[in-house]
Amino acid sequence: MLRVTSASLYTYCQKVRLLLPSSASASTVSSPSKRLENQRTVDSLYELSVDIKKVRKFKGWVLSESSAYVTETADLLRDMGADATAIARILETHPEAVLCQPEDAVAQRDLWVSVCPNRRELMSIIEKFPASFFTLTHRENQRANILYLQSLRLNKRIISKLMASAPQSFSRPVERNKEVIHTLRETYLDLGGDEGNLRIWLQKLLSQNPYILLRPAEAWRDSLGFLREQGFTTEELLSLVSSLRASIAELKPEAMEQALAYIEGALACSKDELKQVVICCPAVLYYSLPTLVGRYQGLMDVGVTMDQVKESPNVLELTTQIVLYRIQKLASYGYDVRSGSLDVIVGTKKDFEMTYGKLHLRQQRPLFNPVAPLRSAED
Repeated sequence: MLRVTSASLYTYCQKVRLLLPSSASASTVSSPSKRLENQRTVDSLYELSVDIKKVRKFKGWVLSESSAYVTETADLLRDMGADATAIARILETHPEAVLCQPEDAVAQRDLWVSVCPNRRELMSIIEKFPASFFTLTHRENQRANILYLQSLRLNKRIISKLMASAPQSFSRPVERNKEVIHTLRETYLDLGGDEGNLRIWLQKLLSQNPYILLRPAEAWRDSLGFLREQGFTTEELLSLVSSLRASIAELKPEAMEQALAYIEGALACSKDELKQVVICCPAVLYYSLPTLVGRYQGLMDVGVTMDQVKESPNVLELTTQIVLYRIQKLASYGYDVRSGSLDVIVGTKKDFEMTYGKLHLRQQRPLFNPVAPLRSAED
């Protein structure tokens, strides 16, 4: 009787396995809490060469949704110029795209086309930011924000970059973005900026920090109010705002006060000298106090003097590791930074490579002295 029961149980299990979809593996049977996958979705994605294992690992819930529009989504992307590889990559990165109803996806495409110079650029944005394109909520807010930014005569590429990098700023009511833009305009004009250059200034801010519209308008006022109290003139403030760009909205008066107090003490600065340090190296305003202390102490440890840092405060923009590397690199060609200017090590990697290259070339080709006696090889 035991044999009969075992055989019957085995036969029953085999029938159950045959009835289950091929994608419902043994783990699905042993874990009743897991939802069964939609086999049509799995097959459609597989036909598009999408890595099903990757989707199952990171966004497995998508495969269990009863309604999916894989073919329609692929057709839409193909119409915009995407090839098979691009389609597979987009659907692997953001498989939720197949859950968008076709008419909504088409409406989203038309909305984005209005701010993209051409469909090729739109396709490039979708490949990099698929989630931004396939997030279909708050379309009316998106449309209103697009119309508002277009009314400011902002470049199309700036608007499309904002939509891709910071889609949250388009999902919220247009009134909130108007308030931030109004504050930016007031700030620029109050600091002596020219109305005729306002649009260009705004575009630079928005292109360099797409999240600027998400910063509260009060943050701008607080940061600028603090700097005014430190004695910066209107012209100097405009220079700082242009240098720091949107980062100034992220600065907190308390943190800036700590940074300025440390620099003033470490460099033994007067108030005027401190202002010049900040104008030359605005980055000291947003570095944390531990970062400033660590970098300054690192310079002291390698023999750099306080006066050298005061003359070239931009050196504080470099990490201690970069400073050490550059000092050693220059020392290998006989240049001792500690006895000269720090300007040779500041700047970007490209700037330093140019300086280093000149020193290297100078060592290889010493200057010709026309009055020195000529010597033959035999001498």
